[in-house]
Amino acid sequence: MRLLLDTHIWLWSRGESTPDRLTRRVARAIEDSRNELWISPVSTWEVLSLCGKGRLKLQGGPVAWISKVLAGDSYREAPLSHDVVLGTETFALPHHDPMDMFLVASAKVYGLTLVTADAKLLAAKACRVLANR
Repeated sequence: MRLLLDTHIWLWSRGESTPDRLTRRVARAIEDSRNELWISPVSTWEVLSLCGKGRLKLQGGPVAWISKVLAGDSYREAPLSHDVVLGTETFALPHHDPMDMFLVASAKVYGLTLVTADAKLLAAKACRVLANR
């Protein structure tokens, strides 16, 4: 599978924020070396934003943490491209969170399964998802 990790799933999978929040199914999927793990630059920005607001603290600071994680793991980048931005017009979400819209559009454009625990995204059924429930 080709898995796009929602920001909270990325953090939880690294033991950050709230450890042990992943379901067994999601943890197995993330740990399975046959699966590709994708991260959007939107998630990188969201981590920086959460740290800047004091809602998240990462060892060594956010820039060092992100750089280390992205360099050390085999994450693929789901670029925020013009196709992704235009893709936000192909579905509707009940909320208009631009970060969620970019993640869903990225999943659709790049043929990825979005891994999330976000009830609003799960209910929207706007793309393939692996629910962390």
